[in-house]
Amino acid sequence: MLKVLTHKSGQYVDYEQMLREAWDGTLVSRHTVAVTVGEVKKALKEYGSWISYRPKLGYRFDVPQTDDLIRKGWHYWGNRTREGIQKALDCFQEAARQDETDFRAHEGISLSYLTLGACGMRPPREVYSAFLEAHKRAVVLAGLTPELRSDRGHGLHMFEHRFAEAEADLLEAQREKPRAANAVRLMMLYTALGRLDEALDVLTEAYTLEPLWPMLPAAEINVRFIRREFDCAVACGKQALELHPYVHLVRVFYAQALEYSGKVEEALVQYRVACVMCPDLPWFKAMEGTCLGRHGRQSEARRIVVDLEQLRSTEYVDAYYMALLYDAVGDRDRAFAEMDRALEENSATLNIVDVDPKLDCLRRDPRFARLRHSIFAGTEQALAFGSAV
Repeated sequence: MLKVLTHKSGQYVDYEQMLREAWDGTLVSRHTVAVTVGEVKKALKEYGSWISYRPKLGYRFDVPQTDDLIRKGWHYWGNRTREGIQKALDCFQEAARQDETDFRAHEGISLSYLTLGACGMRPPREVYSAFLEAHKRAVVLAGLTPELRSDRGHGLHMFEHRFAEAEADLLEAQREKPRAANAVRLMMLYTALGRLDEALDVLTEAYTLEPLWPMLPAAEINVRFIRREFDCAVACGKQALELHPYVHLVRVFYAQALEYSGKVEEALVQYRVACVMCPDLPWFKAMEGTCLGRHGRQSEARRIVVDLEQLRSTEYVDAYYMALLYDAVGDRDRAFAEMDRALEENSATLNIVDVDPKLDCLRRDPRFARLRHSIFAGTEQALAFGSAV
C-alpha cells in the first residue's frame, strides 16, 4: 500500500485502484483497506500525517512543499560551522513560514539553536530560550520523539545543569532509538560528572552503532584528554585524522592532547589548521593563544587577546576560553572576571569545570570554589562531586 501511495504521490487512490495495485486484484473489504492504511500511518510514526483520506476520492500521500528546504537545511547543518548552522536555521525558518504544521521545520530550528549555543557559536542564554520555544512547538506537532527527547536531555545538561533529568531523557532516547549522536551526548554528561569509566563504556557502544560517524573520534580524544590519558588522546587523534581530516573538532581536540603531551609545536600547527578550517569559531583562536602564553610566547598570545577583544564588539566569543587565555598571559584577576562573564552568558563549557585539565591553574585559587558553587547552585550531584575532587 505504501509503495502505491508514494508512487502516486499527490494523487488520490480510490478503493478499486488500491485493490488492483496493492492487493493484486484480490477482493478485500473497505474496512481491511482502512485498517491497513492505519498500520501504514502507524509505521510512519510522525510522518503518518502525510497520508490523508477524502470520501469518494480515496487516500493520498503528500510530501510537504517544504521538503527541499528541509533537506537543504540538514545539508548545511552537517557542516557544523557557525555559517553552516546559521544557513540551516534560515532554511528551517523559511520552511516553518511556508508550512507552520511541518514538525520537521521546528525540529530543525530547535536543534540549530541548541547547536549554536552548545558549540560556542552564539550567546547561549539568547539561543537557549529560542531552542525551548521551537522544541515545544515540535513536540506539540509530533510528540516527544527519541530525537526530540535527546535534544531536551542535552539542553538540560548543557544549560540548566539538571543532570539527573538529563540522564533520564538521554537513556530513554537511547532505549527507544539507539544512535551514536545520542550516545555521545550521554558520554558528555558522564564525563562532566566525573563518571569517566561509564563515559568510555557509552563511547564503545556508540562505535558499535555507527563506527564511521565523524564526531566519535573527536569525542574519544576529548574524553581521553579529560581522563588525563594524554598520550592515548594523541594516538586517537592521529587515527582520527586519517579517517576524518576535515572535521575541525578532531583537529582542535588533537591539538589540545598534543599540547598536554609536551608536543607544543605540533599542537600549534593543529590549532592553526583548525582556525583556518573554521574561522567563525573564535574559541579555537583563544586556545591557540592560551597554548602560546603557557609556553613562553607571551607577545604572540597578547596579540591574540587584542584581536579577540576587538572581535567581541561584533561576534560572540566564549568567555570560558578567554579566561584561560588571560590566565596564560599572567592576568589571573581578569581570568576570574571572564569566568564570571561565562556564568552570566551561561557558557555551555561551564559544565566541565570539575574535570577539565585546562582549569587546573585556576582550580587551586580560593576564588574557584565560589565560582563553581555559583555554577552548580542547587545541583546536589555536581556539588557532591566537586567536594570530592
